[in-house]
Amino acid sequence: MKKLSRKNTKKILVTLLAGAMLVASATAVSAAWGGSRRSYSNGSGSSYTIGGNAPAMGGMTAYTAKTNALSYADLTGGIVTSDELFSKRDLKQTADLEAATHITVADGKTITITEEGVYVLSGTAANCTVKIEADKEAKIQLVLDGVSITNDDFPAIYVVSADKVFVTTAAGSENSLTVTGTFKADGSTNTDAVIYSKEDLVLNGKGTLTVTSAKGNGITSKDDLKITGGTLTVSAALDALEANDSIVMSDGNVTVNSKKDGLHAENDDDDSLGYVWIGGGTLTVTASDDGIHATSFVQIDGGTVTVSASEGIEGTYVQINGGTINITASDDGINGANKSSVYETAIEIAGGNLTVAVGQGDTDAIDSNGNIYVSGGTINVTSTMSSFDYDGTATYTGGTIIVNGVTQSGIPAGQMMGGGMMGGMGTVGGRGGWH
Repeated sequence: MKKLSRKNTKKILVTLLAGAMLVASATAVSAAWGGSRRSYSNGSGSSYTIGGNAPAMGGMTAYTAKTNALSYADLTGGIVTSDELFSKRDLKQTADLEAATHITVADGKTITITEEGVYVLSGTAANCTVKIEADKEAKIQLVLDGVSITNDDFPAIYVVSADKVFVTTAAGSENSLTVTGTFKADGSTNTDAVIYSKEDLVLNGKGTLTVTSAKGNGITSKDDLKITGGTLTVSAALDALEANDSIVMSDGNVTVNSKKDGLHAENDDDDSLGYVWIGGGTLTVTASDDGIHATSFVQIDGGTVTVSASEGIEGTYVQINGGTINITASDDGINGANKSSVYETAIEIAGGNLTVAVGQGDTDAIDSNGNIYVSGGTINVTSTMSSFDYDGTATYTGGTIIVNGVTQSGIPAGQMMGGGMMGGMGTVGGRGGWH
C-alpha cells in the first residue's frame, strides 16, 4: 500500500487490493479446510476442531468474514512501512535557518503567515494565535525557540491552509502552549485543540513542547499527524492526539494524559483511513477511555509503548510486529473491534514483547471480535478472568504465551485463565464454548 497520506490514492489502492485478494483469500480458506481434521464435543453441544490445516472454530458466537475486506493474508508482514509514511524532511530534526523569519509573540495578537518558509517563534504572550493561511502547495516550518502562549479560548497554532506544517522545537529549548477555557468556533470550524490543523502536521525537533488543554483536545490534525522527534507532553480534557487520517510516530519521547482517548484516529468519511502506526521512540499514555484508538488499523513495529487506560489499544486490525508494549487496563487490554469495512477484524501478534494486565470483572486481556493470529513475539498476560477471547478463529504458529505465570502450548480457549481447564490448547473455539 503506497502513499497512504493521500486520500484518493489510498481509496484506489484499497479497492484494487481488496478485489485482487478476494479470490486468493477464498482459495486459501478452501485449501485450509482440505486437510485431515478431528471433531470433538464437550458433551453440551459445543464442539471444536483440531488437526490438519483446519483453523480453530469459535463456539456459539461466530465471526463472519467481510466481503472484499483486506485479510490476514494481505496484511501480515506489515500493512505500511516507514518509507511510505515519512519524507526526508519529516525525519530531519533541525531547520535550515539561513533565510528564516524571526517572530516574537505578543499579547492579543494574531500572527498570520501566508508564505512558504521557516519562521522562528520566541517570547511569552497571552491570547496570541499563530495562524497559517498559505497556498495549498506551501510548506511552512515553525521553529519553537523558547515560546510560551496561554490563550483563553482559541488555538495557539491554527493551520487553515498549507500543504504541510512542521512544528519543530529548537535544540535545548523549552516551549509551552496552553488553552485554559472552552474553545470558540471560527465560523463553521470547531477549533477544539491547542494546535489545530486542517492540513498535514509534523512534530519534530530536539527541544521540548508542553501542550495543555483544559476543556478540549491537545493536538488535532484533520489530515495526517506525524511525530518524528523531540520531547512532547500533552495533557487534555478530551483526546490528547487526534487525527482524521493517521497518527504515525517514528521517534521522539511522547507523554500524553487524557480524560478521553490518548491517541484517536478516525475518518468519518472513509473507513480505510483513521490508523495508527508506531515504529520507534517512547510513548507513554494515560487515558480515561482508550489509550490508542484507530478506526482501521493499529500497527506497532518498534519503540517502547506504555499504556494505562480503560481499554489499552483498539482497532479493527491490530498488528504487533515489534517493540516493547506494556498495557494496564481496567477493561480490555487489546480489542479487535469491527469499526472498518475495509479490514478483517483481527489481532495479529508476530513479534515484540507484549505485557498485558487487566482488572477484575468482565475483562479480556486480548479480545478480538474476529480472529487472532500469533506467530511470534512474547505475550505475558495477567488476568483474573480471561486471557484471550475471540469470536472467530485462533491460529498459533509460534511465539511464547505466558498467562498468569504459566507458559501455554498455544492460544488459550476463550474466557479461560492460564493453567485452567483446556488453558493451553490453542485450537479450542472462542466465545460460547468451554467457559
